Amino acid sequence: MNKKALLLNKKSFCNFLLADVISGFGVGMTTVGANWYLLLQTHSNQLVGIYLTINVLSGFLVSPLAGAITDKYSRKKVILWTFITRAFLISIVAVYFYFSGFSILMMYFLSILTGAGWITYMAASRSYVQDILPEEQFGSANSFIEVSLQVGMFSAGAISGFLLNYTGFLIILIINICLFFFASVLILTIENDRISQMNPSGAKGNFVLGIKYILNKKTIMNAGLLSILPLIITQLFNVSSPDYVASTLHATSIVYGMADMFYGIGGLAAGIMVGLLLNQFQSKKLIILFFFLAGLALFLLYLKHYVTLMYICTFILGLSNSALRVIINTILMAKIEPAFMGRATALWNGIAQFMEVFAAILIGMLNDRFGASLGFLIMFFIMFFGMIWSATGLKVSTSGKKRGI
Repeated sequence: MNKKALLLNKKSFCNFLLADVISGFGVGMTTVGANWYLLLQTHSNQLVGIYLTINVLSGFLVSPLAGAITDKYSRKKVILWTFITRAFLISIVAVYFYFSGFSILMMYFLSILTGAGWITYMAASRSYVQDILPEEQFGSANSFIEVSLQVGMFSAGAISGFLLNYTGFLIILIINICLFFFASVLILTIENDRISQMNPSGAKGNFVLGIKYILNKKTIMNAGLLSILPLIITQLFNVSSPDYVASTLHATSIVYGMADMFYGIGGLAAGIMVGLLLNQFQSKKLIILFFFLAGLALFLLYLKHYVTLMYICTFILGLSNSALRVIINTILMAKIEPAFMGRATALWNGIAQFMEVFAAILIGMLNDRFGASLGFLIMFFIMFFGMIWSATGLKVSTSGKKRGI
């Protein structure tokens, strides 16, 4: 029986994975719905930009606390409280909208809530998986997590748009609340992790100690920094692709939507296949390969301007970015001591979100001045740098067949 089948027979992991899909779906609906709702109410792209900036910055600012809490307390309990707390606070927003109508301040409160809640959940959930599974199942587990993320986000966008058009944003918030409570019930059924027993005094929950630990581990530091690049590319792609489709390809929103769909299909394909690849090939070779494929796709988008090529390249980019996340997260799970996993995960996600703000603003300004194609050329250089960095700076000596890393 292969490792994926063994994981699916593990009821606790399946319940965790289902909770991950359900909560991710709710977050995706609220994120997409909030952007459209704010734009419809204010007719201001600037206010939408501020909303997104607040969301990202709140995640960055809370990341040290999120990492420390994750490594101090039971990850299962932290996950549970991220669901319950967000459900309760979103309920306050929903009640306000029902009685008083739209409020820009309440939207910004929602932005802070979703940004801080997401970064805390990511730190706790990925640390929980590391804690409950043997190392040889990390690759398969990360593949399933990537599939759950893509399924949740992929389906949430379409359904959120439908609900927003026919029912309104309040219904989306109510559905999100219900999904968080349903996910909480599932989390109650999963097995307990060991972190609270490992750190009874909470002394290792100090975030500074986590940073020192990472700085003293060169492989962990290099892998963590490499893990940031696909996240940044995803954000830059979201900034560049709408204008690229409209101004460079002279196509409609249908093409833009189809390209986004192909990106999601690529992500799903990565989640399905990468777990198998990790059992056959060294992770370093796979990382170099997927950085190369992503760079090639981005360079082709800069060089040639065809709708069909856009679909092919976005599929490759979605495949490569998701594959890189799965592989690098598997390396980090295998290399990082469980007592430091929460802080490490929070640190990388926090840095990525902080960099995304300035990178998105910069590439938007450059695209306005020189055309959207330039954005893909810049992204190509980032991925080319990632390929060189992984080839020269990442030392992962173990065989993929033995340990999946």
